[in-house]
Amino acid sequence: MELTPSAHQDTFARDNLPPAAQWPKLEFTLPELQYPQQLNAATALIDDAVRSFGAERPALLTPGGSVWSYGELQRRANQVAQVLVEDCGIVPGNRVMLRSPNNPWLVAAWLGVLKAGAVVVTIMPALRANEIRTLMELTRPAAALCDSRFLDDLAEAAGDGVPVLAIGGSTRTDLVARCAAKSGEFTDVPTAADDVALLGPTSGTTGTPKITMHFHRDILANADTFARHILQPTPQDVFAGSPPLAFTFGLGGLVVFPLRFGAAALLTERATPLELAQAVHAAKATILFTAPTAYKAILKESAEGLLTSLRTAVSAGEHLPPETWRAVHERTGLKLVNGIGATEMLHVFISAAGEDIRSGATGTAVPGYRATILDEDGRELGPNAVGRLAVIGPTGCRYLNDSRQADYVVDGWNVTGDTFSRDEDGYFYYQARSDNMIVSSGYNIGAPEVEAAIDQHPDVMENAVVGRPDEDRGSVVCAFIVLREGVAADDAKRKEIQDFVKQTIAPYKYPRQVNFVDALPRNPSGKLQHFRLRAQLAADTATPEHQNA
Repeated sequence: MELTPSAHQDTFARDNLPPAAQWPKLEFTLPELQYPQQLNAATALIDDAVRSFGAERPALLTPGGSVWSYGELQRRANQVAQVLVEDCGIVPGNRVMLRSPNNPWLVAAWLGVLKAGAVVVTIMPALRANEIRTLMELTRPAAALCDSRFLDDLAEAAGDGVPVLAIGGSTRTDLVARCAAKSGEFTDVPTAADDVALLGPTSGTTGTPKITMHFHRDILANADTFARHILQPTPQDVFAGSPPLAFTFGLGGLVVFPLRFGAAALLTERATPLELAQAVHAAKATILFTAPTAYKAILKESAEGLLTSLRTAVSAGEHLPPETWRAVHERTGLKLVNGIGATEMLHVFISAAGEDIRSGATGTAVPGYRATILDEDGRELGPNAVGRLAVIGPTGCRYLNDSRQADYVVDGWNVTGDTFSRDEDGYFYYQARSDNMIVSSGYNIGAPEVEAAIDQHPDVMENAVVGRPDEDRGSVVCAFIVLREGVAADDAKRKEIQDFVKQTIAPYKYPRQVNFVDALPRNPSGKLQHFRLRAQLAADTATPEHQNA
């Protein structure tokens, strides 16, 4: 589709969009998706919200009791924009990198970057200098705003090439101090709806990160599809969650969705599942975003009573095992809202809530999106066939100058890298990541199914399953297991778990190799990094104390 005139003086983002022939098809099938050609997402999310819901309404809460109103958030965002433009010389189209745990100043900075017409690049606070350096080389930021507690790695990566401004430090050059000297009055840059607003690094579950490119209209589209139709927020809601704002699951659930509908957001910088539940209880949060492992951990702590204020609990970020869904429902009465999304699509595009939920299903295509199942040749498959999930909607994959664009977009479809089936009623059922389907002796074995079975063993805290190449069988199922504290990691426990799995699912799916480990590799957003386990298997020579084949 033809792009409208850009407000960007720095044309880096548009210059590095993928070729038009490699774009996904984009569809705007709902009335609420008809955006004007000129649109600044920050204007819509905070300025329009102040006009619609009032400046005094609470916007951002913290466990320590801090409350920022909509008016205060607007003033702080304007001040950040002033600092960027007046002090740092930022012009529309420049990239500004943000690094901070979830707190009100990070939200103000995110909005301020967009108000200034710049492109925001939010990164995980847990990244190390070499990882940050890679992202800087890819996105070429003109400046970086960083929480003062996380300066070292970012400053090392930036060197002398990128100015870094601390947030929350004690000097006069700190962002907070600079903002205090500004008027709080700012005229937002009138960006085009299809100007790039943010660059989102992928979480790297398959290795080298890619940089996704999202427009101003994309930011609103996820609120006007998944949030509007599935969550149905009201100004009385309080959103809470564990994902970092650098993870688009967290950005939507803790910033975009609440601001779009006049609600409040509870921001926790770092919290265990139990601490998150305690914060939810104290703030009387009504909508919670977190991963299945967190819900399971809350139940293991017998802390489900802390979730009584919730009306909606959303599970995403990784596969939701049916056993976890049932356990949460039995002990809390909550029907977890399952969903699948992707950084490439910005947020969730398949989901269901309330009475529309079906056991074992991820859900149906969210209003505004459509989805199908493709075979290896790109042909659509009929009901109940297993194949590649493909999606079309108002958002879609655009990688920053990356040849892998052609792998993700096939004939206009966004092909997510997930294996699904779809029934006659349009409900989608997760099978595995396309790169995590284990083929052993002619059998297709979905690693998540084996993980779910192992997870039911009372001595297992968490686990991950991958395929190990095997000369005789092609691949064998290999499990990496973290045991409950105090449980002996010996051959007897290994065989006990293997026998347990044989009794839980089809015996041919049991893990022929079991490795006991202290922890599983995860990226900063909390996703399991199966590719690191596969690489470890390829590099290591298995020893008798680590395997049972």
